[in-house]
Amino acid sequence: MIEIENLTKKFGPIAAVRGIDLKVEKGEVLGFLGPNGAGKSTTMKIIAGYLTPTTGRVRITGIDVEATPQAAQAVLGYLPEGAPAYGDMTPHQFLKFIAEIRGFTGDEAKRRVAEAAQKTELEPVLEQPIDTLSKGFKRRVGLAQAILHDPPVLVMDEPTDGLDPNQKFSVRKLIREMAAEKAIIISTHLLEEVDAICTRAVIIDRGQVVADGTPAELLTRSRHHNAVTLCLPAAQSAGAKEKLKAHSKVRSIEDGGEENGFVTFTAFARGPELLIEDISAMAANEKWDVKQLYAEAGRLDEVFRSLTTSDSDRARESIEGTAA
Repeated sequence: MIEIENLTKKFGPIAAVRGIDLKVEKGEVLGFLGPNGAGKSTTMKIIAGYLTPTTGRVRITGIDVEATPQAAQAVLGYLPEGAPAYGDMTPHQFLKFIAEIRGFTGDEAKRRVAEAAQKTELEPVLEQPIDTLSKGFKRRVGLAQAILHDPPVLVMDEPTDGLDPNQKFSVRKLIREMAAEKAIIISTHLLEEVDAICTRAVIIDRGQVVADGTPAELLTRSRHHNAVTLCLPAAQSAGAKEKLKAHSKVRSIEDGGEENGFVTFTAFARGPELLIEDISAMAANEKWDVKQLYAEAGRLDEVFRSLTTSDSDRARESIEGTAA
């Protein structure tokens, strides 16, 4: 549904996108992750035909975006960064305008506008000027225009930005409901969004793909994957740590602090084998007074930090590159 081949984009001497290859199939919700300045928004603007690539090719449902942009945009729903709209229009007027641009007239245009407003829960503000709306409602106006023509491909930049928890839940539910019949790319800085709605995640850094897999696959890269955290009485903690350090599957132990006479610590696995069953059995055999004992799937923020460049390093590289 979406094919990206050797995509690059340069702005003068700065390479914002560097040789991205990516395919997104029907039924996939792809989380597009990366730090600020990684090239996410630039890539999405190229997919939407808003920017022309320096090199490379993008196809949507087999249609070349650069060669035939209007045909490609006809099968694409695009929610850009900031969800721009005409502020003096009401959502109803704006969506009617979008329907006309998309080629709908009469009863069909009315139906499309009504369905888009209903799905994005815009009915209470349909007749208010867009400029007077909250950031969350403005975002939903942008989402409504993106789905109005029921496109097979959706590209959305921060679709839940500015939404409160209830609004985020509604938008995520809508995306999940649409996902089976579409290919969807979501750019986000909210790692919780990946767990909530994405079937696959791609992390980019400095314009290049540095990771691509399901959320579960990415979690296996976390040092906390298969780690086990315990909370025991302080009197038992020292002996328990020594027992765990001697276990063949345990690589290391890290303290998590003491509170109200209980000590929390984490045992990290030496390999991919599950650790939780061995430690649970050990706790039972040793008769530890366990307050908490649980296994960790991994931490996506840890994986993200390990694969991407920090803001300070990025700024330093930019200064050094300019000086060179």
